[in-house]
Amino acid sequence: MNDEGYMKLAIENARAMKGQTAPNPMVGAVIVKNGRIVGIGSHLKPGEPHAEIHALRMAGDEASESTIYVTLEPCSHVGKTGPCAEALIKAGVKKVVIASLDPNPLVAGRGVTMLREAGIEVVTGVLEQESWEMNEVFNHFIVHNRPFVTLKAAMTLDGKTATHTMHSQWITGEKAREDVHVLRSEHQAILVGVQTIIEDDAELTARIPNGRNPIRMILDSTLRIGMSAKVLCDGKAPTWVFTTNASSPEKRTALEALGVKVFVVGSHEGKVKLTDVLQTLGEHAISSVFIEAGGTLNASFLTQQLVNQVIVYVAPKLIGGKEAPTFFEGLGMASMTNAIPLRKMTASVVGEDVKIIASF
Repeated sequence: MNDEGYMKLAIENARAMKGQTAPNPMVGAVIVKNGRIVGIGSHLKPGEPHAEIHALRMAGDEASESTIYVTLEPCSHVGKTGPCAEALIKAGVKKVVIASLDPNPLVAGRGVTMLREAGIEVVTGVLEQESWEMNEVFNHFIVHNRPFVTLKAAMTLDGKTATHTMHSQWITGEKAREDVHVLRSEHQAILVGVQTIIEDDAELTARIPNGRNPIRMILDSTLRIGMSAKVLCDGKAPTWVFTTNASSPEKRTALEALGVKVFVVGSHEGKVKLTDVLQTLGEHAISSVFIEAGGTLNASFLTQQLVNQVIVYVAPKLIGGKEAPTFFEGLGMASMTNAIPLRKMTASVVGEDVKIIASF
């Protein structure tokens, strides 16, 4: 097996931890000596040892004079764990092959420098693009200090998210709905407007085996949310509410008594200011947000260019009707030259529906 083969194995091990490592990146490591794999490791979750440390522990004495393949530049600083570059030096590793450097411009290259100064051969850029794309959420967060935003919608083939009577269960089939719960589990937070809670009393949980429930984010400029809403009372996941000074201080206190975190942020046209919300989430180390909102809130995020990725499930159904809602409401664009361009679009079949992923 060549360098790319070993790095592919490291990337596969990293990807297996998707949804568990946030706000940290997914990282995998493979240690090879004399053509044999003697150690494999992945970063499992925040606060636990990094992938290199797990691989070194498996390799034991075999780590001496070995080559390690790691998907991200070994850290050179002391955080919740010690610096991995230092651990590799102490273990006597002979060569380090790295897919991508640390995306933080303040620290990128420091791990490589530490290794090279210790006399270790370092090779970088092996399957760099694959590694970078795998950690696009982390990379965005570490560079911009705000979460990577994914907007999800389900619609019929004619672009409708409900009938003109607002009936929407179910647009998509069971397999697509299961896939959405997987996506919820992979994100740190799920975000909706208060109208979704008022109309559906949604739980916003990941209802799959071993699923991890995201933190539930509710945008409610005047605190219209009912005190008996499931997201406030079921205890299944933390709930954060973002409001404005137009809301009642007494209602805020009542919500906090239920264990809800209440954030008072700025307002824009009478609504919660979205940039303030994202800034607050960044300050609280929330690296990924999954939006499952209605067309009006979606339009606010999209027109303000605050979305990084769109995931749309298209059902082979037709609803029709001028008054039937779409996932992107509001006035819309005045001309095609103002249309929002998308890139890197992929499509796949999930059950009876089509899943489309596109980035901005």
